[in-house]
Amino acid sequence: MNARRSNTIARAALSAALFLCVAPGELRLDMVRPAQAKPLQERLVLVVSGQERPIDVEVATSPDEMALGLMYRTSLPDGQGMLFPSPEPREVTMWMRNTYIPLDMVFIRADGVIHRIEAMTEPFSEAIIASQGPVLAVLELAGGSAARIGLRPGDRVLHRIFSSTR
Repeated sequence: MNARRSNTIARAALSAALFLCVAPGELRLDMVRPAQAKPLQERLVLVVSGQERPIDVEVATSPDEMALGLMYRTSLPDGQGMLFPSPEPREVTMWMRNTYIPLDMVFIRADGVIHRIEAMTEPFSEAIIASQGPVLAVLELAGGSAARIGLRPGDRVLHRIFSSTR
């Protein structure tokens, strides 16, 4: 059996299984996490009270990766996160739709300085969380991570997208 036919059969089987498991009218697209390749994996460094703390991040670069973000994930280990860069500094808004875990949203200026932190965001909330000023990126960490490591506005982030990076 060729790969194309096998893939078609697998999709049909998944569709049938979903149809049988969900009552008519209850299946929504947001119930299934889209299949996709993982975003680019990189390392950034948080400079907290003069100490460097490396963080492994997924970098959301495509519109699909940015829209999906950390939705549907049930955990995010300390020392990991997701970076949402913008092409230029701007006011950024986020929300927690379909996000199962609380997050700390770290809003970062173009020079790598942390502008503000929205800590312990509410899972599933559709309330708008704004950067409250122009930023180049948002870093999402597990809820409570910023407080645990003492991360505050004014601290620095080192990464290739920021002008202050080594």
